[in-house]
Amino acid sequence: MSDASSTGSHVPEESLSIDVDVEGVTEHTSVSAVYSRPADASATIVVAHGAGAGKEHPFMSGFTRAMHGLGVATLRFNFPYRDAGRRFPDRPPLAIATWRAVRDAAAERAGSAGSPEESIWAAGKSFGGRMASMAVAEGMPVGGLVFLGYPLHPPGRPEKARDEHLPGIAVPMLFLQGRNDPFAIPNEQLDEVVARIGSNATLEWIEDANHSFEVKGRKRPAAEIGASLAPRVAAFAG
Repeated sequence: MSDASSTGSHVPEESLSIDVDVEGVTEHTSVSAVYSRPADASATIVVAHGAGAGKEHPFMSGFTRAMHGLGVATLRFNFPYRDAGRRFPDRPPLAIATWRAVRDAAAERAGSAGSPEESIWAAGKSFGGRMASMAVAEGMPVGGLVFLGYPLHPPGRPEKARDEHLPGIAVPMLFLQGRNDPFAIPNEQLDEVVARIGSNATLEWIEDANHSFEVKGRKRPAAEIGASLAPRVAAFAG
């Protein structure tokens, strides 16, 4: 990875519309996205938002712009429900189809930039990361997965774990998780899941952080919080 400035603010951002083909659905579906590629890009990371905020949330833009400064191209996108102004997330079949389409769009742009063999990584905040992992479990090719807060279970419902597909995934996986994240309390449950996955999974706990990686008593803008995670991700993907 490059040692460029972590802000990456000088890298132009291109707005895209990406077609999504859903099996058994004839109605046309497309999603909006933002693509950026620093001149020294060595990899591309595709980033999906969480259930309650879209691709323009400062956490998302802060994270991706910091990745540019570390020599990584990014493509962040909205799921169809977000572009349509709906409140509730798409069902897994549509979310997974969206992930496949966006991943392919990222690979196409890497090829157009002269890097057809470039590694394409999939990352996501909460819901977006879980849907990425389900897409990979169903065969979507990626260099690895990054979870910016994995929603292991609904808050207060550890018996409803969403981990059944994870041990079957063979690509490298990085879990960045806040110790105070209610989606991963008790912490030991996620420790056990990662141990069961095996050596291709790495878990890094962020002390005192919640599901949004906010730390009580330490006020930071969401963009700064997102950007603070970028060096960990770049080091893992590099």
